[in-house]
Amino acid sequence: MAHGDITHIDIPVSDLAKGAEFYSGLFGWQIAEVEGFAGYPMWAAPNGISGGGLAPRSDGFTEPRSYVEVDSIDDVIAKAEASGGSVAMPKENITAKSWWAVIVDPDGNHIGLFEGTTSE
Repeated sequence: MAHGDITHIDIPVSDLAKGAEFYSGLFGWQIAEVEGFAGYPMWAAPNGISGGGLAPRSDGFTEPRSYVEVDSIDDVIAKAEASGGSVAMPKENITAKSWWAVIVDPDGNHIGLFEGTTSE
């Protein structure tokens, strides 16, 4: 996957089981729990390229969120802040080789950032 590509989409749902049933029936997505990510079923589209997760809806997470793969989250955060954006969630580890963060653009849109690899 090239950097700058949309790499992951989180969809907030009120009920994980009902959300999984809805999206698998609607789009044919394969949805399953992944080891190490309990309570966060991951989905894969039939093309085998795109995917994401179903996450519990919360006060701060009410709309689907796309994640963009980047070479350096730190660099993108600095550029976003210099361009009038802000940070909603600072860089955090996902695994030993991957990180994520969330920025907010000047219009209030939340954009996820992903750096690293999904393979260990």
